[in-house]
Amino acid sequence: MDRHLPFDDLPNFRDLGGYPTPDGRRVRPGLLYRADSLGKLSENTDDWTRFLGLGIGTVIDLRYPWEIERRGRIPEHESFMYHNLSIEHRPYDQAVLTPDIEPGPYLAERYAEVAEDGTEEIGRALELVAAAAETGTPLVFHCASGKDRTGLLAALVLGLLGVPEETIVEDFTLTELATPALLLAWQARNGGRTPAWPAWGHAPEAVMRLFLAGLTSRYGSVEGYVTKALSLDATALSTTLRDQLLEEQPTAWPELTYRRATEADAVMLVRLRDSAALWQLARGIDQWKPGEKDEAHFLRRVREGEVWLAYADETLAGACELWWDDPAAWGPRPPDAGYVHRLMTTPHTAPPGTGRRLLAQAESRITATGRPYARLDCLSSNPRLRAYYESAGYTVVGEQRAKDGGSGNPYAVTLMERRLGG
Repeated sequence: MDRHLPFDDLPNFRDLGGYPTPDGRRVRPGLLYRADSLGKLSENTDDWTRFLGLGIGTVIDLRYPWEIERRGRIPEHESFMYHNLSIEHRPYDQAVLTPDIEPGPYLAERYAEVAEDGTEEIGRALELVAAAAETGTPLVFHCASGKDRTGLLAALVLGLLGVPEETIVEDFTLTELATPALLLAWQARNGGRTPAWPAWGHAPEAVMRLFLAGLTSRYGSVEGYVTKALSLDATALSTTLRDQLLEEQPTAWPELTYRRATEADAVMLVRLRDSAALWQLARGIDQWKPGEKDEAHFLRRVREGEVWLAYADETLAGACELWWDDPAAWGPRPPDAGYVHRLMTTPHTAPPGTGRRLLAQAESRITATGRPYARLDCLSSNPRLRAYYESAGYTVVGEQRAKDGGSGNPYAVTLMERRLGG
């Protein structure tokens, strides 16, 4: 489910594998990683054992030499080669920025400076990625938080692999899942203070979208930047990366299994919903926001209704909530229906059709209670989602123009239902 690998002290270490390309392939898992500072690794720890178990042969540290001197670097080991390539040449301190500075335009401009200043180091980093790919050896690149410099290099590599821009933007925003841990670590290093800039540690989609738009405006494409600014053969580089780091999408998937969620699953459900929200935002779907539903929400849903989890083998593939009433959307009703909410799947890794199968699982649970209807609502401004549910047999039966979902900001939803057992 989660691209973030389970390290104790590396909250933003993740696999770039699994992202799809338009030609039907995907990035191979287990070969290309991005991370926050590996200087936090220490020998003879569980994290060190986990790291060595990945078989990484190349480590690229994108930080300044003075950062490494202050905060340390990854311990030396015979299994990998270490390279320090400081791609940023104009240091700045995000923590002291004033609250009025918008993160999108500000950080996009900083990234553009890095792209212009760090051409030698960026070019060398891309060559190292290609060299590791040719030998089939895993590689990781990192900076301090694994967001800005790391995000820039990840965008270039994914762009050369042919990954769509919306997915590159999504990958950038996944740092949001690590932001709370990164912030706690910053506060621990700084006497419990909070950064003056509220956007510190965050990765809003506007940052990467604006950076890529500027790069395209100036160079035409990522390949144009590689050719004109880095003086590399972008065609040859892209061909090498695609030949070695892409694979065909699976043709067979494991059967889904289902289990009812317990209170212990609340943290996992928050993370799944936030991942789905970031997927939406990267595609211009303004519906869910990260952080809107906390553990308390899912604990309540587990206690008052049912939450079902879908697994492909032992990997979480999706979840949905099942309520037994929904007065906020449907008003007072007799007990004649179950109400499906938060149907969500793991982006890029769930087997095809997982959402439809989860919906069928919820419908089977409703039928088992003797209720004849399955009901749900979707945002009136999301015709794509409405069409999805219509294709699953749901029909529009009304609209609630001022649903209050608990946020204090009423919104319009389309009401849909399906008669079961007929």
